[in-house]
Amino acid sequence: MKTNRNLLKKQLKENKFDMLVIGGGITGAGIALDASMRGMKTALVEMQDFSAGTSSRSTKLVHGGLRYLKQFEVKMVAEVGKERAVVYENGPHVTTPEWMLLPFHAGGTFGKFTTSIGLRVYDFLAGVKKKERRKMFSKEQTLAYEPLVKQEGLKGGGYYVEYRTDDSRLTIEVMKEAIDKGATALNYTKVEKLLYNKEGKINGVYVIDVLTGETYSIFADVVVNAAGPWVDSIREKDGSKKGKTLQLTKGVHLVLDQSVFPLKQAIYFDTPDGRMVFAIPRDGKAYVGTTDTFYKEDPVNPAMTVKDRTYILNAINYMFPSVNVKESDVESSWAGVRPLILEDGKDPSEISRKDEIWESQSGLVTIAGGKLTGYRKMAETVVDLVSKKFAESGKSFRECETKHLPVSGGKVGGSKHFESYVAGIVPDGINAGLASDDAEAIARMYGSNAPVIYQIVKEQKAAAQSFKMPVLLWAKIHYAMEHELAMTPVDVLLRRTGLLLFGIGEAVQYKNEVLDYMASYYGWDQEEQLYYKKQLEREILHATVPADLQSDQLLDNIM
Repeated sequence: MKTNRNLLKKQLKENKFDMLVIGGGITGAGIALDASMRGMKTALVEMQDFSAGTSSRSTKLVHGGLRYLKQFEVKMVAEVGKERAVVYENGPHVTTPEWMLLPFHAGGTFGKFTTSIGLRVYDFLAGVKKKERRKMFSKEQTLAYEPLVKQEGLKGGGYYVEYRTDDSRLTIEVMKEAIDKGATALNYTKVEKLLYNKEGKINGVYVIDVLTGETYSIFADVVVNAAGPWVDSIREKDGSKKGKTLQLTKGVHLVLDQSVFPLKQAIYFDTPDGRMVFAIPRDGKAYVGTTDTFYKEDPVNPAMTVKDRTYILNAINYMFPSVNVKESDVESSWAGVRPLILEDGKDPSEISRKDEIWESQSGLVTIAGGKLTGYRKMAETVVDLVSKKFAESGKSFRECETKHLPVSGGKVGGSKHFESYVAGIVPDGINAGLASDDAEAIARMYGSNAPVIYQIVKEQKAAAQSFKMPVLLWAKIHYAMEHELAMTPVDVLLRRTGLLLFGIGEAVQYKNEVLDYMASYYGWDQEEQLYYKKQLEREILHATVPADLQSDQLLDNIM
């Protein structure tokens, strides 16, 4: 799939669609893919970049929600638990099994008995395959797996499988597959108002291209509101924001280098205030989160505060007392908002993560709540509803076909053949001019799309040298612009490569070279270059400095 904004825009203007999806996060991407697979003519618009909201700011786990058993959310645990395996099979290049250690201490959230029973029930509900079923450890075994865990009061541990993912890349791969299957999807396209026919039924949207200022209308028989934290603002435009509404909560994660926090095992652990957080090793780093606090500010740019940072550092030092991490050890951070359905009188952590679908008098279909893990099932439910609406008017579509459908990059023969697939194509990357490690890194990150990148390297490697960039970084950026609609340096360094999170040193080192290359590729003038430079610098500031310590002067200093 080679993407072209002008061509996509032309398709949006000139066609009448069966379905238009508002929102380019994982839920919207899943809906677009499901609808396209059934034969619906589908369009999707996103006001920022794909996955720029909640879908690039999660704990980066496709997890079954063990903690929701405590709230007796049995149906949700069963559903999302089973969906984990589906997500993994359909995209083994963006999802990896991760054994999780749950240490239990005297007086902690989980005891030996509750951990054992809880994990056994979890295995049953989630349909966990035999080799991934829970194990119970003694104190000595727990410390053998992770010596940094607090020894005082330690009774033992539970050991079970979660699935680690790159949430943003998962979203991009689902979106690319939707486009491959016929959907027309465009980022940086903001819905300004909703359009209605003479009977008052919604039949389209009026949008603005955020990058150019151009405005136009898109028409569709059904409009689906999958805008995540912004679903209520779309409902306001529709005059249908009544009854249940959203409650946003914020979650923050910190990234530390393994040299200061040498975590070797993913841990799900108690905090001093009785919550639980994750600490996960990844690419030479360890990331820890999340917080859970009510959030009432602009959901476009949530950021870590001093209080958030202190909370997570205290949690780390509580469970890993020998580490003694401090503020200066934090390399980067990210913050996201969860669009939950309001439940008065409940603490943030107690609010249900379940999803709900609402339909307004105008016919606007809204999907709210839910979890990353359940995106495919949520999409199926929404498209089933839309299908039923069409059936009433005599138009029929196929049943859901996404359960066994690999996403873009996932055509590797399923999870059990992923390793052999990687081994088989790495020589092609080496022949293209990549070092062996780099060729393997591309194969693991892009799966069955890796050969496209190898070909780019083979034919255009000189461009990397002329822009003074490492060929691996250059190849990822070039591919993101050619095939993934990446339009800004933040798109490539944050959402397409994850460097602003897990390799911020490299991102800062090459930020000017990246800017120069993208300016050359897109033909930016000086004003545009300065705009995107400031945008990138602000994102670096957001990742490294708490929001309440940020200032224009600080921004000037890093520019």
